Amino acid sequence: MFELPNISNINLKDKVSESEWNTRVDLAACYRLVALHGWDDLIYTHISARIPDTNYYLINAFGLTFKEVTASNLVKIDIDGNIIDAECPFEINPAGFTIHSAIHAARHDAMCVLHLHTNATIAVASVEDGLLPLSQYAMFALASLSYHDYEGLAVNPAEKVKLQNNLADTNFMLLRNHGALTVGKTIGDAFMHMYDLARACEIQVQIMSTGMKPNIVDQSIIDGIKAQANIVHTGLTGGQKAWPAMLRRVYNEDPSFAQ
Repeated sequence: MFELPNISNINLKDKVSESEWNTRVDLAACYRLVALHGWDDLIYTHISARIPDTNYYLINAFGLTFKEVTASNLVKIDIDGNIIDAECPFEINPAGFTIHSAIHAARHDAMCVLHLHTNATIAVASVEDGLLPLSQYAMFALASLSYHDYEGLAVNPAEKVKLQNNLADTNFMLLRNHGALTVGKTIGDAFMHMYDLARACEIQVQIMSTGMKPNIVDQSIIDGIKAQANIVHTGLTGGQKAWPAMLRRVYNEDPSFAQ
């Protein structure tokens, strides 16, 4: 039977650079926040982050739930998914990093790639019209939204290129019949983008379930949202403004994530 190493005995705080440790803490917090929102999917789906000023990335150890992720048990890998630390006791899911590696390779501005399989995002991604302008949350996503058609498991190079081309410079993506993906210049930005997209999809599913005719927001308003969204939900006045509060929430729930 496959057994994971004892995760409580691992502490890398004094063994890595300050920038790497800070990235580890933020990324572990993001995993815990996803679990707190009920967006996790057993041991599947992933959040990855690039370590500043390096070509290395952090991702969850395969076999851990999101509630078990800590700063120290995140795994350092290269763009091909190779584990950097020879003494690392964990493994990763190579197939799980396929989408992330494609995005990190093409979007050097994106520090963090967040990919989830929530019911609502899959539902909206699986209907022909996709995300509709029905709520303010939808406006933020529609200002920078792309789609990628389903081709099975994203493991072949040809699909990786299509994924990169479809994402282009957008920050939100619905993967048809599959789920959602967001990117951000910081982990906080990527999380806030996913928060908006998840809420937009949940609200759309609720509205459509009423059977009543929805009120569709005019395209001219959507066109004007992009600049507003960049102010509200990105950078120092957006993701990073909300992120300290999100960190406090995780610390209050269970401070073990920062070990």
